[in-house]
Amino acid sequence: MLKLFKRLFKRANEGTRGEIANTYNMTVEHFRGGKRLMKQEIHNIVTSAGKARDAGLFNGVFTTPFTWLAIGLGTAAAATGDTALGSEVTTSGGARATATCTTATTTVAGDTAQLVKQWDFTGTFAVTESGIFDASTAGNLAARQVFSAVNVVSGDSLQITWKMQKS
Repeated sequence: MLKLFKRLFKRANEGTRGEIANTYNMTVEHFRGGKRLMKQEIHNIVTSAGKARDAGLFNGVFTTPFTWLAIGLGTAAAATGDTALGSEVTTSGGARATATCTTATTTVAGDTAQLVKQWDFTGTFAVTESGIFDASTAGNLAARQVFSAVNVVSGDSLQITWKMQKS
């Protein structure tokens, strides 16, 4: 019982003694005619490749940042082994694009990387996933998440905000 308690206590306190931990969150907002129809906030899955590339960016082994956002129609659960979206949208205003990249403050000044992209649609989709990439095509997938279908039609906008906090 004491071993179990020590293990649980250690997990509960990870990241509180100066360690670096990452927290990824995503917000999905659907707009029609300038009015927000819905907003979902979701905790994300960081892929194995995302963890490895993040470490390499930290020490300069890799130099290509994750600045591209993509959306898709895939519904398979997100997993750490993912290397692509299930079914990436490439047409009708939904193609992968460079995000507006900034830093934000969550706990201390500048501790959160923020990527924001708004897609303006000329077609109809049931968008169910999003991911962060380091290239305009293919590339490495840093994080992926699946969410409840957002049914967009021509004229709608979808804004996705990804936040990665270092704590």
